[in-house]
Formats: sequence, structure tokens, C-alpha cells
Amino acid sequence: MATNENLPPNVIKQLARELKNLNETPPEGIKVGVNDDDFSTIFADIEGPAGTPYENGVFRMKLILSRDFPHSPPKGYFLTKIFHPNIATNGEICVNTLKRDWNPSLGLRHVLIVVRCLLIEPFPESALNEQAGKLLLDNYDEYARHARLYTGIHAIKPKPKFKTGVRSESTAAALNVDQTHAPVCIVDPKTAVSGALVQPPTPLAPSLNNMKGASGQEPPITALNTVVEVGVSSGSTAAPPVVVTHKKEGLVKAQADKKKIDARKKSLKRL
Repeated sequence: MATNENLPPNVIKQLARELKNLNETPPEGIKVGVNDDDFSTIFADIEGPAGTPYENGVFRMKLILSRDFPHSPPKGYFLTKIFHPNIATNGEICVNTLKRDWNPSLGLRHVLIVVRCLLIEPFPESALNEQAGKLLLDNYDEYARHARLYTGIHAIKPKPKFKTGVRSESTAAALNVDQTHAPVCIVDPKTAVSGALVQPPTPLAPSLNNMKGASGQEPPITALNTVVEVGVSSGSTAAPPVVVTHKKEGLVKAQADKKKIDARKKSLKRL
């Protein structure tokens, strides 16, 4: 357990539980950080809410807890410069929750959510930044332009979010390939080797139909084309390729005629 001279041990214990909860189930758009050796200062990164001039920006703030916390409210400051009626130029936050509406039963989660809501709905009537408050009341478009300008210059850029541990249906289907739907590629019999695994054409390995010979001509078409089907059988990591030969009508007819001639020769020998 961390120790802190500015906070009583029972408060530190309470804060430790609450910070653990915030870390495990953080509020939307809020990420909390803390120094384990000093619970009197709580840091948080707040994402600018969508549809506001603070969108696409992350704003760092801190809550400073006094020794008589939670009987007295924490003080909130924005460390990232922001153009907002209720946030002073020195970063101090003006919100009723941290002043006259404070209740010792309110936790850090409630405070942080209120601060983020302040970015959605400012209160120009109790402005600490008079310029921002006046613009918000007189000309919202101009106020929003100033706020977006500050966001673009000073706010932290949000990190891209990637989904992990999720496999798409197409990926799952690719990993469970049925033998009847295995990839098929046509190869020239001159280059085909019995029992060899032939991969389907890829952008880095063009199909043989697009390959040119040394003379720049298409490779000659032979009477025999070999189709290699790659299948995966259940219970084994890889099944041997199955080679199926498709013969053209001319070749089939020639073999049939040869059989007839051989049969006639045998019958003549018997005579």
C-alpha cells in the first residue's frame, strides 16, 4: 500500500479501491493515471466528445486532493490548454460539483464524468474565461472556431484504436477450409511434379496464364492440363495434394483407338 503524508491512511485505502475500479472499468472517454507514492494528485486524460469543438483531441487534467478530502472537494486543473468558458487560462476548472454542490459521498468517477460533460455543455454564465463565455453567448460559430483552433494546436492526438482478440467471419472461414472448396490452380504439365504442392496465383506470383516465354510469346498450350487441388483433412495439419488429370477429347479418342487396334491384333493372332 502506498503511503502519503498529506492524506490519512483510511482515505488512501478508499482511493486505492476507487482507482482500481476506474482502471478496470473506466468511464467513456476517460483514462486515469496516478502516482502510487502520491495519491493526493490524480491525473486523467479526457477525450474530446464527438460533435463538439474538442473532438479529435485528448486533454490532460489533474485533481488535487487536500488533507481533509473527501470532506472538502478536490481542485481541478486542465494541464492542456483549452478554449472553454469554465476553464481559466491557468487551467483552473469552475464547476459546481467542485464547489457548492460537493458532497463527501461523491467519488472520483462522478467528478471526472462531470468535467467531461462540461466539454459538451459549457456554462457561460459562470465563466472563468470571459472571452470564451462572451463568444459562446454572442456568436457560437466564432466560439467553436476558436475552440477547434486550440484543440488542433494544443490537444494531444488520440491514439488509433485497434480491436484485439477478435477474428472475423472471413478469417474463421479461411482457417476452416473444406476440401471441396480448396483453392485450385492450373499449371503446365511440364512444370508439374507429382506430389508437389502448388499454390494458387497471387499478386506477387502471377498465374502461368499471364507468364511470357523468353521470346515474349504465350507458352504453348498442350493437350494435358493438370489441376492440383489442395485439401485439408480433419485431424491432420496438412493433407497431401490430390492430382487430378483432365484429358482433352482428342487425347481420349486416340487412346480409345489404340485399345481397339490392340484388341484386333490379339484376335488376329488367335486366328
